[in-house]
Amino acid sequence: MATTTKRAKGAAKSRYIELKQMLEDRRRELMNEVQGKMRDVRSEGAKDRDVLDQGESSEIDIQEDIELALIQMKSETLNKINEALRRLDEGTYGNCFECGEEISPARLRALPFAVRCKDCEEARETAEQRERMMAQKRGSTGLFFDISN
Repeated sequence: MATTTKRAKGAAKSRYIELKQMLEDRRRELMNEVQGKMRDVRSEGAKDRDVLDQGESSEIDIQEDIELALIQMKSETLNKINEALRRLDEGTYGNCFECGEEISPARLRALPFAVRCKDCEEARETAEQRERMMAQKRGSTGLFFDISN
């Protein structure tokens, strides 16, 4: 019995180390990407635009908007990774928020900040989709009645 408990603790510690390393690697990668993108946007923004026509300037503005949106998305992902690291230290990382079961290692590698197992996430997405469809139906019905009044 004691040997089984030691193995379980050893496996849990090994999993903790593996997950922590994966999250820290991903965090480092994202931080480098965000910092690099920010440097790129700053250096592009510092260039003289006096020689550009309106079309070229507009195209550059669109590209900058896209770059800034990418930075924002990566920053949000970075926040999710930091939250996952906090949960890991608390001992709640890797367990589904809904059913409490362990989230598969493959899912965590693909989506390191996952908070639900595949089944619970699919159920949540299906419920959200159903709710959106119902809201859409209510909205279109209300619109119909508003027009006829």
